[in-house]
Amino acid sequence: MSDVAKPRGLRALYAWMLAKSQGRNAWWALAAFAFAEASFFPIPPDVMLLPMMLADRRRAFRLAAWCAFWSVMGGMLGFAIGALFWNTAGIWLIGVLHIPLDQVENLRQRYSESAYLIVAQGLTPVPYKIVTIASGLAGVPFFLFMLYSAITRSLRFIVLEGLLVHFFGAQAKELLEKYLEVAMVAF
Repeated sequence: MSDVAKPRGLRALYAWMLAKSQGRNAWWALAAFAFAEASFFPIPPDVMLLPMMLADRRRAFRLAAWCAFWSVMGGMLGFAIGALFWNTAGIWLIGVLHIPLDQVENLRQRYSESAYLIVAQGLTPVPYKIVTIASGLAGVPFFLFMLYSAITRSLRFIVLEGLLVHFFGAQAKELLEKYLEVAMVAF
C-alpha cells in the first residue's frame, strides 16, 4: 500500500495541501493536479481543492471552476491516449495504474453505444482518467466528449464541492478531517 493510501500518509498530504493552499503557486499546482488526474495521475485534485476552498470560502466557486476547467483540459490528453495511443501508451498506463483492462473495455463498449454515459460516469467514483481514455478508445465524438466532460466536472467541483464548502464551511472542514479517508475515496 502506498503512503498516500495509508491514513497517516493521507492526513500528512492533507495537512501539507492545507498549508500550501495560500501559497503563491497554489492555483497552478491545483491546475497541474486537475490536468494530470484526468489522464494519468492517481491522486484526485480534491486533495488540494478542498483544503484550498476551506482555507478561503470566498474563493470556493472560483477555485472549483478553475479545477473543473483544468480537469476538462487534462481530459483531452486522456481522450488522445485512448483515441490515438491506446496500443502503446494506453495499455502501458492502465497497467501502471493497476486499472483492470476489462473495466476500460467495458466502458469503451458502453460509450460506443451511448456517449451520455460520460455524464453518468463523470459523477461516480469511477476515476475520470478511465472515462477519458475509454471515451477516446470508443470513438466518442470529441465535441460531445468535451461538452459532457465540462458538464460533469462542473457539477462535481462547482456544484457539489463548491456549495458544500460555501454553505457548510466550518462543518464541512470538521467532517472532512474526521472522515478524511472516506471522503478521498468518495471523490
